[in-house]
Amino acid sequence: MPPSTPELATDMTTVGLIGSGNIGGTLARLAVAAGHDVVLSNSRGPETLTDLVAELGPRARAATPAEAAAAGDLVVVTIPLRAYREVPAAPLAGRTVIDTNNYYPERDGHFPELDDESTTTSELLQAHLPESRVVKAFNNIYFAHLRALARPAGAADRSALPIAGDDAGAKAAVTAFLDSVGYDAVDVGPLAEGWRFQRDTAAYAGLYSADPNDWERPAARNAEQVRAALAAARRYADS
Repeated sequence: MPPSTPELATDMTTVGLIGSGNIGGTLARLAVAAGHDVVLSNSRGPETLTDLVAELGPRARAATPAEAAAAGDLVVVTIPLRAYREVPAAPLAGRTVIDTNNYYPERDGHFPELDDESTTTSELLQAHLPESRVVKAFNNIYFAHLRALARPAGAADRSALPIAGDDAGAKAAVTAFLDSVGYDAVDVGPLAEGWRFQRDTAAYAGLYSADPNDWERPAARNAEQVRAALAAARRYADS
C-alpha cells in the first residue's frame, strides 16, 4: 500500500463516483451542495446519467468508471458487492477510496470468506485495490436519511457516521469529506473492524430511524450514540 497522504484532507476538490444509484446519487447531491465537483459513473454508460447531471448543475459531469476513478481526488465505490472485482484498479492507484458496500447473499451470491466472517467486505475491496487506501463509510445509513440528516458543523442535531480504514491519512481525508457534507466521523479502527457496522448490526441503518417500522422518520445520532451501537455489535455467529 502507498504511504499515507494526509494532505488529501484539505486538497480534495473532485469526488469520483463508481456507481450513481441511491447512495451515490445522494452523495453527489451533498458533495455539490458543499462546493465539490463530482464525476459520476455507472455500469450502463454516461448517457444514462444525463438527468442527474442536469439536476446537479455545472459542478457535475458523467464519465466511465475508469474516467471517474482517474478524475477523483477522492473516489466512492458504491456498487453491489458482487461486482467489486469490476472496479478498475489501475486508475485508483494511490487514491483514497470510500467503500459503501454491504453483503446481501440473496443479491450478491455467497462469498464463503464473508459467510465464515474471516474477512469483511472492505477488506475484499482493499485486496482488489492493493495500491489504493480503502476506507469503509456510508454503508450503514439509508440513503434518504443520509440526505435528510446532513447538518452544518456545530449543529446540536448533527449526526455521526462510523468509518474504518488501515491508513491514517485516508481516514483524515474521509473525515474532512464527511464534515464538508454535514456529518461527524467516528473512527472504528482498521478495516477488519468494519464488521461492527455491517448489515444487521446495532449500528446499521435502523440506528438513524426514529422508528424501525417507519423509515420516513430519520433520527439524528451523535458520536456517543454511534459508539454505543458499535460497542453492542455482535458477530453473526454470536447473534
